[in-house]
Amino acid sequence: MTSPTLYLFGSAAPPLFDVAGVIEAAQADGWDVCLGLTPTAARWLDVSIDGLAALTGHPVRSDHALPGEPDAWPEADVVLFAPATFNTLNSWALGLTRNFVVGVVAEGIGRNIPTVAVPCVSAAYAQHRQFDRSVAELREQGVTVLYGEGGFVPAPPGAEAPVDYPWDAALAAVKHRAGRV
Repeated sequence: MTSPTLYLFGSAAPPLFDVAGVIEAAQADGWDVCLGLTPTAARWLDVSIDGLAALTGHPVRSDHALPGEPDAWPEADVVLFAPATFNTLNSWALGLTRNFVVGVVAEGIGRNIPTVAVPCVSAAYAQHRQFDRSVAELREQGVTVLYGEGGFVPAPPGAEAPVDYPWDAALAAVKHRAGRV
């Protein structure tokens, strides 16, 4: 029996630097993990990409395959997009699929792939009206967005990057959405 496949996608936000530990935790729970990154996130992790590919056993992707190229990943059973930045969440909710990972999750809604998103935004960005609209839109389309109590809560303006990013809650939500509880 093969392990269920988790697509772990990340944007360029400080919790991204914890991704190796998150991959290991997901693997310990029986997931086959494929890592996808926004282009900026891929630049942030550039020196770690080969190691992350070795850890997952799959290429780390941040760009679309070329026409006719076979897919290097197995089909997703569930997707976790964390951290998801202001730009990523708004692009996804609006259907603006300029980059690979946003395109996959936007299409995933139409393919009924269970998806969990955990934002990582500053309190200043969270005050922008479009952010709440985007969170509501994604939730209406069936995406579990862990924002607010029990999920991500922005630090006050000017505060340091989040220390207690809810990775455990994210992995628990993935397990629940995939029916593995």
